Amino acid sequence: MRTLTKIIGGLVLLLSMVTTVMATPVDTYEFKSPENQKRALELAHSLRCPQCQNQNLIDSNSPVASDLRLEVFKMVDQGKGDDEIIEFMTSRYGEFVLYKPRMETKTYILWLGPVGLLLLGLIVGFIFIRKQRITGAAAPEISAEDQKALDALLKRDSK
Repeated sequence: MRTLTKIIGGLVLLLSMVTTVMATPVDTYEFKSPENQKRALELAHSLRCPQCQNQNLIDSNSPVASDLRLEVFKMVDQGKGDDEIIEFMTSRYGEFVLYKPRMETKTYILWLGPVGLLLLGLIVGFIFIRKQRITGAAAPEISAEDQKALDALLKRDSK
């Protein structure tokens, strides 16, 4: 009975270590220099995983991200420039892999849309406030009869 407990305990420990290893993939790429490593990591942080969509290549655990990370690392070590690597990724996966899309005619709405919406909101707010001031400035006049009734109510309530 005692050996059975030890075997089960050992299996539980082994299984917990196996799931931990599977849950945290580690890139073991050896860079030629620390500068290349820093540049490659910054570049991989700026590229989006095509499969995960809201994670960059470093944070994503998908097999596609792992392959692309390795590709970026190799290209940096081969001496390719950032623009060349980004061009390679966008030609393969489209503009989607860029967190910051390029300023082109097809992306003007992304870059200028928020500014346009802000200006539209300011204009609508200005018109609304101006209209309120104009209509609120002229208080409606009450008749003499209504004024007498109001004065009588005020005198009665103050007593």
